[in-house]
Amino acid sequence: MTQAPKQDGYAAEYRRSLEDPEGFWLDAARAIDWTVAPTRALDTSEAPLYRWFPDGRLNTCHNALDRHVDDGRGEQLALVYDSPVTGRKAAFTYRELRDEVARFAGVLTGLGAAQGDRVVIYMPMIPEAVVAMLACARIGAVHSVVFGGFAARELAVRIDDARPKLVIAASCGIEPARVVPYKPLLDDALALAEHQPEHCVIRQRPQCTAEMTDRDLDWDQAMETAEPVGCVPVAATDPLYILYTSGTTGRPKGVVRDNGGHAVALRWSLENVYDTHPGEVFWAASDVGWVVGHSYIVYAPLLTGCTTVLYEGKPVGTPDAGALWRVIAEHRVTALFTAPTAIRAVKKEDPRGALLDAHDIGSLRHLFLAGERLDPETYRWATDLLGVPVVDNWWQTETGWPIVANPMGLEPHPLKAGSPTVPMPGYDVRILDATGRDAPPGADGAVAIRLPLPPGTLLTVWQDDARYVRSYLSAYSGYYLTGDGGRKDDDGYVYVMGRIDDVINVAGHRLSTGAMEEVLAAHPDVAECAVVGVTDPLKGQVPRGLVVLKAGLDRDPRDIATELVAAVRETIGPVAALRRVDVVAALPKTRSGKILRRTMRDIADGRDTELPSTIDDPAVIEALRPVLRDDVQSV
Repeated sequence: MTQAPKQDGYAAEYRRSLEDPEGFWLDAARAIDWTVAPTRALDTSEAPLYRWFPDGRLNTCHNALDRHVDDGRGEQLALVYDSPVTGRKAAFTYRELRDEVARFAGVLTGLGAAQGDRVVIYMPMIPEAVVAMLACARIGAVHSVVFGGFAARELAVRIDDARPKLVIAASCGIEPARVVPYKPLLDDALALAEHQPEHCVIRQRPQCTAEMTDRDLDWDQAMETAEPVGCVPVAATDPLYILYTSGTTGRPKGVVRDNGGHAVALRWSLENVYDTHPGEVFWAASDVGWVVGHSYIVYAPLLTGCTTVLYEGKPVGTPDAGALWRVIAEHRVTALFTAPTAIRAVKKEDPRGALLDAHDIGSLRHLFLAGERLDPETYRWATDLLGVPVVDNWWQTETGWPIVANPMGLEPHPLKAGSPTVPMPGYDVRILDATGRDAPPGADGAVAIRLPLPPGTLLTVWQDDARYVRSYLSAYSGYYLTGDGGRKDDDGYVYVMGRIDDVINVAGHRLSTGAMEEVLAAHPDVAECAVVGVTDPLKGQVPRGLVVLKAGLDRDPRDIATELVAAVRETIGPVAALRRVDVVAALPKTRSGKILRRTMRDIADGRDTELPSTIDDPAVIEALRPVLRDDVQSV
């Protein structure tokens, strides 16, 4: 099918998506190959459980691989693998990747996996992880990727919830300074789990060979005898994958994504939001275990006919803070999508950007940042260094693609520091006050999305519709609650200031910790920062600042802390009551780069909080405990 021509600009497209969602999304669906083309876009019969393209049938793997081979693009590069931690590089054309996927789909069917069966994938950033995901999509199985190296208990609860037919794993993952054996973690998880998969397929890596059991099959050996299989058409409303949200306690919360709406939304977004087109190179420097990896390492670039980069490394330390620029130059990357924390890590190690001089990044048109709030200082630093638009975009695991962004391929908007710009088509974004009414421009409130959500967003929580409604749809009738607070300005730009529980109450004044972080981040010596609200017997809560300084400074940290306190007082006012800033070596983060503000707040308040399963380095939290629990002011 050919895609219908766009209307005149963003405003017309956005208005049509809300006033005529049926027409808008059926037009967008023309960019996808359908076995049975949909005649309807939105099914409201079981609202608030909405479904998109209810009478359509398709196969996501066909759209990601086979259709491009059939259309004469078989010799174009589909996947580039770049692994500085192993020194290995590899590349796959669309034809080669299709053939690998078809054969591994034969492995899956040979082991009894069929449409609707779940398959847990527990792998590092290697090509086989992408192959496994697409092979599941090829046969209509539902994949659930668990971030490689997750603890055994966390893996076990996900296995018990998804109840997979098979588990696909690697023998190990590789960090810059160590090898992480995965197979012992998988074995421990299966010892803890009630549900037992029938088989585990293990990709042996030379850095650590796993001990095999009777249940285990070697990936390479299984592939040697496998026969390729074709694509199985499924209903557009059938699930493509389950992705468990991070930080889950108790029973995990599995976000369910469908096939049809997902393909349509991601195909639309790559060209219209990220301005990346067939034949160009897109690099999402994330991990396949996170939603960015699902959407923009694997599916969106391949659905669009782009080349996608799979990078097994870090922004710094593999080998240095020029790693991002090296990959862009070597693979002629058109658009880089990463998290602000990655850019802050580069800024900390190379504050003047000297390592960029060794690399020709002339292919780069845009730097896209998401995953956490983009502070204005990081935005300005990257803009000045790279000389290309630095484009914020805001979304969630649950939505699967941007809620608010700058539509660079549809109609670029003027950039405003601190704002991810405007709502994308289908997202009726509102700022609601405490009574559930629309807040006026400039006023803070809860960021909510009027139902229905657009295609590509979560259908429900795996096997628990009631939990989906309770968790996301119950706070305000007719709205999806994002959990974030923010505001809109007079131009309709959205400012997302952080999680609602990051708004603190100081002596009756509601203050955003995000606004204070903006001030701290603007200081020329600060690499990154966090502000958390801690309990105070007099004022209810008071803010505490923690900052990491740029490398190579020769100043007394106490002087910098004094300047930071003064800057917040001058910019926000004495009401902010920020009187303590601690200089620390590092901030605790999840593996995807989100700063663990809630965990720090709990520790500062003296609560014995369980560390989230997604924490990157528990030692950072342990080093901060005495700082967070010390009530002696440092400034």
